[in-house]
Amino acid sequence: MELRKLSRLYIFFVFVLSASSTASAASHHVCNVPLLSVLPQASFECSSHSSVSGVPYFSKINERDGAGGWSPQATDRQPWMQLDLKDRMEVTAIATQGRYGSSDWVSGYLLLFSDTGRAWKQYREEDGRFVGNVNPNDVVHHKLSHSIRSRFLRFVPLDWNPSGWVGLRVEVYGCAYKSDVTDFDGRSSLLYRFNQKSMSTVKDVISLRFKSRQAEGVLLHGEGQRGDYITLELHRGRLALYLNLGELRFSSGRVAVTLGSLLDDQHWHSVLIERFNKQVNFTVDSHTEHFRTKGEGVSLEVDYELSFGGIPLPGKPGTFLRKNFHGCIENLYYNGINVIDLAKRRKPQIYSVGNVTFSCSEPQLVSTTFLSSSSSFLSLRATASSLGGFAVRFRFRTWNPDGLLLSTRLALEPQRLELQISNSRLRLTHHTSAQVNDGLWHSVSLSSRGLQVTMTLDNEPPSTIDLEDHMEAGDLYFGGCPSVNVAGCVNPTLAFQGCMRLISVNSQPIDLNLLRQGRLGNYRELQFNTCGIHDRCLPNFCEHAGQCSQSWSTFYCDCSGTGYNGATCHNSIYEVSCEAYRLAGSSSGYFSIDPDGSGPLGPTKVYCNMTEDKVWTVVTHNSTDPIRVQGSTLQKPYIMKFNYSASPEQLIALVAGSEQCQQEVTYSCRKSRLFNTRDGTPLSWWVDQAGERRTYWGGFLPGVQQCSCSLEENCIDMNYFCNCDADTDSWANDTGVLSYKEHLPVSEIVIGDTNRTFSEALYRIGPLRCYGDKSTWNAASFYQESSYLHFPTLQTELSADLSFYFKTSAPSGVFLENLGLKDFIRLELSSPSVVTFSFDVGNGPVILAVKSHVPLNDRQWHYVRAERSVKEASLQVDQLPLRFLEAPSDGHLRLRLNSQLFVGGTAARQRGFLGCIRTLTINGVTVNLEERAKMTPGVSPGCPGHCSSSSSLCHNRGRCVEKNSGYVCDCSQSAYGGSSCTEEVSVSFDRESSVTYTFQEPFSVMQNRSSQASSWYRESSRARENMAFSFMTTQSPAMLLTVSTFSQQYIAVILARNGSLQIWYHLHVDRRPDVFSPRPSSLADGRLHRIRLHREGRYIYLQDMNLKYSLTSEAELISIKSLALGKVTGLEAVSEDVMWAGSKGFIGCLSSVQFNRVAPLKAALLNHGSSLVSIRGQLVESNCGLLADSAILHSQSDHSETVGRGKEPLRNASQSNSAVIGGELSNSELLKCSIAKVSVL
Repeated sequence: MELRKLSRLYIFFVFVLSASSTASAASHHVCNVPLLSVLPQASFECSSHSSVSGVPYFSKINERDGAGGWSPQATDRQPWMQLDLKDRMEVTAIATQGRYGSSDWVSGYLLLFSDTGRAWKQYREEDGRFVGNVNPNDVVHHKLSHSIRSRFLRFVPLDWNPSGWVGLRVEVYGCAYKSDVTDFDGRSSLLYRFNQKSMSTVKDVISLRFKSRQAEGVLLHGEGQRGDYITLELHRGRLALYLNLGELRFSSGRVAVTLGSLLDDQHWHSVLIERFNKQVNFTVDSHTEHFRTKGEGVSLEVDYELSFGGIPLPGKPGTFLRKNFHGCIENLYYNGINVIDLAKRRKPQIYSVGNVTFSCSEPQLVSTTFLSSSSSFLSLRATASSLGGFAVRFRFRTWNPDGLLLSTRLALEPQRLELQISNSRLRLTHHTSAQVNDGLWHSVSLSSRGLQVTMTLDNEPPSTIDLEDHMEAGDLYFGGCPSVNVAGCVNPTLAFQGCMRLISVNSQPIDLNLLRQGRLGNYRELQFNTCGIHDRCLPNFCEHAGQCSQSWSTFYCDCSGTGYNGATCHNSIYEVSCEAYRLAGSSSGYFSIDPDGSGPLGPTKVYCNMTEDKVWTVVTHNSTDPIRVQGSTLQKPYIMKFNYSASPEQLIALVAGSEQCQQEVTYSCRKSRLFNTRDGTPLSWWVDQAGERRTYWGGFLPGVQQCSCSLEENCIDMNYFCNCDADTDSWANDTGVLSYKEHLPVSEIVIGDTNRTFSEALYRIGPLRCYGDKSTWNAASFYQESSYLHFPTLQTELSADLSFYFKTSAPSGVFLENLGLKDFIRLELSSPSVVTFSFDVGNGPVILAVKSHVPLNDRQWHYVRAERSVKEASLQVDQLPLRFLEAPSDGHLRLRLNSQLFVGGTAARQRGFLGCIRTLTINGVTVNLEERAKMTPGVSPGCPGHCSSSSSLCHNRGRCVEKNSGYVCDCSQSAYGGSSCTEEVSVSFDRESSVTYTFQEPFSVMQNRSSQASSWYRESSRARENMAFSFMTTQSPAMLLTVSTFSQQYIAVILARNGSLQIWYHLHVDRRPDVFSPRPSSLADGRLHRIRLHREGRYIYLQDMNLKYSLTSEAELISIKSLALGKVTGLEAVSEDVMWAGSKGFIGCLSSVQFNRVAPLKAALLNHGSSLVSIRGQLVESNCGLLADSAILHSQSDHSETVGRGKEPLRNASQSNSAVIGGELSNSELLKCSIAKVSVL
C-alpha cells in the first residue's frame, strides 16, 4: 500500500514536470485582467431592458452612466444579460454589483457560457448557483475553481431584491486564450508517424480538449506487434481508455477504464492521460481514475504511428475499423509534441486522412430544456402537409423513466394520439424494445397517412399502428400539457423532463427563438438554447459497490448483494462483532461481521463461539491440519503462507477492536532445532500480520528467542531455552499459545532444519481466536461544562454516521460539534426530552429533532444515531420513530469543516455536556474517548458509578471518595489542589527564599491523624522514594531540592554550573555519592521542566525522560530529617558542588512538589504557623505554567532579587525556624478546596 502511494506521488511529480513543458503561454502570467472595459456596445446583449438608459452597455462594475446598470422589463419571464468577449478567452473570476442609486440588485444567479452564443452550458460549482448582492453598491467577487474558456457569457438572474427589481452590473476577469484546433468530419483522421519503426516509452503524457457531435468515436489509437495498444474512444457519451502493455493475446480481455458522461454535448472537455510504467492517472474534466495497466511489460511499444480521430484500415485509405470521431480537438499534445501545430505546418511526421481542417465548425443545434415534471410544455400549431397527414420529428434525451413527449387530438374528441415514455420504453399504444431514459440523444419521428401512423426510433425498424379516426389540424403539445385542460390534453403520468432539439413539423424546422420571442406557439417552464441535463451518477455517490441509477432530479442506489443498506448503501446490515450478536440474543454459529461498520472494509464470515462466559470470534485459514516437514535447510527453507477467511485489513480491524486474541501453535520436532545453538541464529520462525519475522514461540514473550518451557522452567535440557534445541532423536514438543495480539494472526511459517538424517518437524497453526469488544465500554465522563475532548476534523464531506450512548442528569448539553467557515455539524441534548441533530452544508441550517415521551436525563443509558449523506439526513434515539429529511436535489453536497471535532462541549466552552458518553463511533471507527480523557481536565476516562471507573476522577494521587449524591476528591495526599486535584500549586522564589519541611513530628496537609502520619513516616524510611516537581529558571548553579537524614545521608537535585540537571544520592557516609546527569544540555532556559523520579532499591527511574540508573547501594534513607526547597545553608558532609548550589539558592518558579506523600509547597501555603514548615526570604504564590507560556521569566544575575508579580508575599517575620506567614493570598480558591464536592452525573 505504501509503495503504491509512493509510486503515485512519483508519477504526479514526473507528470507535473512534463505538463509544465507543454503549458501555453497564457499560463505564465497572471490571468485576472478585467475584460469588459475594451468591449464595444454591441458586445452587450440582453433579453429585454426596462428603458433606453437601462441597456446592458451600462452594466459594467462601478458604472454610473445611463440607468446605472442593466434592468429587464417587468414582464420579462426569463431575463438574462449576455457578453460577447469577441474571441475565446480564459475567464478566471467574475464580479457583480446592483444598479447604482436604486433598490435593484440580483441576490442569486446562474452563469452560462458558449462558443457560439446559441448552445449554452451552465457553469457548475456545487449547486450551480452564484451568491449575488445584498445592496446596490457592494461588489461581490467569485473566483472560479476551474476557468472557463469561451467567447460568450450569460448571466441569468434567479433571485433579486423583493422590495425592488433586477439590477445588475458585472465584471469578468481573465486573459487571452490561444489554441491549435482541428476539425474531424467523422471520415477523417490525423496520423503521427514515428521516425523509427516503433516507439517504446516507459512514460507517457497525452493531453487534449475535445467537443463532440456524436456519442461514439475514436479519438486516439496506437498498437504494437507484441500486443501493446492504447485506445481512447467515446462510447455512449462516455470516454473509455483501453491500455495494455506487452500481452500477446490482443483480443483477450480488453478492459476499459471509463470516465465522464454526456460528453456529446458539443461543449469542450479536457482529457489528460499520465502513465509511468504500469501506473496510470486518467483524468476527464475534474474526475480522475488511478489504475494499473494490464499486460506483462512496463513500456508501451507502438509500431509506426499514432492515429487521432479514427483507426484507419491498413492498405485501404478512407476505410476505418470503428466509428470515427466527429467533432473538434484542440491543444493535442503527445509527450510534449504539439501534434496539431505540426499538422498546420505540414510537417512530414503528420499524415492527413480525409478532410481535416484547422478551425472548429459550429453546427446550429439548439436544445431546449423542459424543467418541470408537472408544468413544462411546448405547443406548436400544426396543419396538414401538402401530401396529407402530418409528420413530426425531434430528438430528445432524459433520465426519467416516464414522461409525455407529444400529444395531439384526433378528429373524434376526446380521443388523442400520445407519444410517451412509460417504464423507460417509448410507447405509442405499444412498447418499443429499447430503453430511452439512458441520457443519450434519441431521434424519434411520427408520420401519418390516412388512418396509419408510423413511428421510427433511432435506427430501429419503423412500427405502424392503425387509428380509428383521422388526425385533426391543431396544436401539438411537446413534453406535457398545460395546467388548464385544453382540448382534452392531460398528462398521463408526468410531463417530460429532459432536452429536445431539431424539432420539425411537416418537414419544416422549428425556430425556437421565434417561440421565445412570442411569435410562435406557447410554452411554460422551458429553458432555451441549453440542455440542462446533468449526470447525477458522476461521481457515483453509492458506497460499497452500490449501483447508481437516476432520474432528472435525483439518483438512487441499488444495494442488492452488497451487505449494506440506506440511501447510499452506507450502513452495514451486519453487526460489528460476535459480542454484538450475543447481546442481540444469538447463539453459537457462523455469522457475517463487519468490524469497521460503515467503513470501507466490508463484511466477513466468522464462527462465533458463545458457549463460554467469553464470546470467542474464530477465523480459520487454509491449513489447519497437522503438516509434516522434511528436507528443509536454512538456505532452502519450507515456507507455508496462510490465507484466512478474512482479508488482511479485516483481520487488523478485528484484532484491534478485540480485548484479547490468541493463536495456538502446535510444534513437535525430532532432530530439528528452532535456533542455532552456537550463535543463536533462528533456523525457523513465523511472520506476523505486518510481515515482520518473529522468533519467539508459543507461550513466551515477544522479543526473546525462547519457548514456553523456558518460562515454565521445565525444558527437557535446561541448557536450552526450547525443547527442540536439545536436538534429541526422540520427539520433543514446543507447543504453546501466541497471545500478543498486535502480532496476530500468523501469516507465514518458515522451517529450516529438517534436512539431516531422521530430522523432521510436525506443526499445526490453529485458527485466530479473539474475544471482547473494546469499543463497547470505551467511555468518558464530563463533569465540567467548559470541558471537552478534541479530535481531528471529521473527514465526512459526503457521508457521515455518528452513534453513541449517553447518560446524564443535566437538562441539556452538546454531545459533539465540528465547525467550518460556514458549514457545521452538531448533536445535542437540547432539553430533557429532545435530542437535535443540526448541520449546514451551504444550503442553510437543517435541524432534525426527536422528542421522547419520557425524560432522557434519567441517568440511564440512551442510544443516539445520526446520519447525513448527499441524499438525506436521519436521527434515531433509542427505539423512537426514525426522523429523516431528504436533501435538496440541486443543493450543496459537501460538508466542509476545518475546526477540530469537539466531543462533550463546544469551541466556545458553552453548553457543555455533563454526564457520560460511551461507544462513540464515526463512520465505523470507534473514537478512543478514554485515551484522550486521560490528558484532559474536566474529563475522566470511563463512566463511574461513581468512583468505579477505569481511571479515577481524581488526579495526581487524589483519592475519590464515594458519596450518596456524587463523589468528592480528597487531595490531601496530592501536590495539587482544586476539585479534581489538577490545579497546580506554584511558588516563585528569589535567591534568599527557601521552604523547609521537617519530619520531626507527624504532619498531614489537611488533618492531624497521628496513625496516618506514622504510616507515612514508615513508608518514607523504606528503600524507595517517589519525587515529582516542575521548575522554571534561568539561574545556574541552583538548588532545587534536598532531602537530609539524621545519619548524614542526603538526596540533592541541583542545576550544575552549566545548567545541566544533576541528581545526587549519598547513602553511605564512608562512600562517594552517586551522581547522575540525565541531560548534558542546560535546563536553565526559562522553560517549564517536569521531573518525576522513582527509586526502587538499587534502581532509579526518571519517568518523563525514560531513563534508568543503578545505585551502588540499596541502602534506605534512615530517619529522614527534612526536605528543603531553594537556598540551604549549614549542610554537613556534602560535596562541594552541592554546597555551592545550596548557597546560591533558587531563583524562579517551583510547582507541585511531592516527595512520597508529602507536599511541602501546599503545607507552606495552607498551614499557617505550623512548626513543620519553615519559610525564609520572600515567596509569592504564582503559576509556573502561565509564566512559561508568557515567557516572562528573564535571565537573572547572581544576586538577590525578588520575582514578585503583584501578589502579597509570604515573609519570615522573626527569621527563626518557625515560620510566620504574613499578608493575604489572592486567588485563594486555587488551593483552599483540597476536598471539593462534585455533582453526580
